[in-house]
Amino acid sequence: MKRMIIGILTLALAMMACQTPSLAVQGNQQGDATSPSTTIETIPTVPVSNVQNSNPAAEQDALVTLYENVSPGVVAIITSSGQGSGFVYDKEGHIITNYHVVDGSKTVEVRFTSGFMVYGDVQGIDTDSDIAVIKVDAPAEELTPLPLGDSSLLKVGQTVVAIGNPFGLASTMTVGIISALGRTLDSEHTTPDGGAVFTAGDIIQTDAAINPGNSGGPLFNINGEVIGINRAIRTTSFTDTGEPINSGIGFAVSINIVKRVIPALIEDGKYDYPYLGLSSASTLSLDVVNVLGLKQYTGAYVTTVVPGGPAEKAGIKAGDTPTNFPTLMAGGDLIIAIDGREVRTFDDLLAYLITNKSPGDTVVLRVLRGSDEVDITVTLGKRP
Repeated sequence: MKRMIIGILTLALAMMACQTPSLAVQGNQQGDATSPSTTIETIPTVPVSNVQNSNPAAEQDALVTLYENVSPGVVAIITSSGQGSGFVYDKEGHIITNYHVVDGSKTVEVRFTSGFMVYGDVQGIDTDSDIAVIKVDAPAEELTPLPLGDSSLLKVGQTVVAIGNPFGLASTMTVGIISALGRTLDSEHTTPDGGAVFTAGDIIQTDAAINPGNSGGPLFNINGEVIGINRAIRTTSFTDTGEPINSGIGFAVSINIVKRVIPALIEDGKYDYPYLGLSSASTLSLDVVNVLGLKQYTGAYVTTVVPGGPAEKAGIKAGDTPTNFPTLMAGGDLIIAIDGREVRTFDDLLAYLITNKSPGDTVVLRVLRGSDEVDITVTLGKRP
């Protein structure tokens, strides 16, 4: 299976890459841009309890109003190798997009929906989350900052809207739902030895149509608030020219990560992620649970601890006893909670770290070691 990169985010955990289909880039397309010229207003939602009794015409009008309010803040970004999407962050001219859209470029062309065009300078990049900031010098009337939502409040099933430039078709709007939360993807940040990549977490999965050219564009909730940056799709279908085709599985970087990263990119041009220094099995099958002799079916099983890293210093243990699986060692800790929050999978651990913690912070990991539950305090490092 092929996973198309529209953007990727990583955590500070030194995780070996999980087996996932490759991501296809959703950012490099030929075509036009998007549109701005209005003040953004909050759009009323239709309560879930009233869905069966809702008025289709009213729902349609709400989507029309949403588009008219927010599309002025969505832009097209053109580079020498293709194009993607982005959106206005503030009145100072900061534009947010994916790192992979501007990768290799210092200056890009930014097109607004009004027809205004301007060159922008790449001011900061984050290969872990696949986020970049562009600075443009544009008239105040062209800059329509989009309101940012709170991705911690999202629920599976909520309506979402994507606006961008798929296949160069400017200001295209698509509608779908949140299909899943807390997904992980490989980032574009490799470990110091180059042998693996870090993991990006707190990824939103959606079935809103996302295609090449949508990279870096906003994913909205029904109130017109940005709740994610469209980054990648998973697909097995391609056009005659090799471009990935939407399959109903798209991924977006959560806006709560963006809200932590962007101020640092504007100020320093970079952002440091918290680092545990361990690798974990992404999921636990029943066979794995039985072979490892685990006492429960959920948790993040520690497969590797980085020598000298925060986890090793705190006493976290990786598996060291051979099993019937050639690459799987028994005897490692099973992380079942972090700071009192249940950890059902490694994805849960990763999402909590990258949205709540910074280098130098401490976390309390509750691990299942054999039949004993042990609380271990870890001081987080900075991802190398």
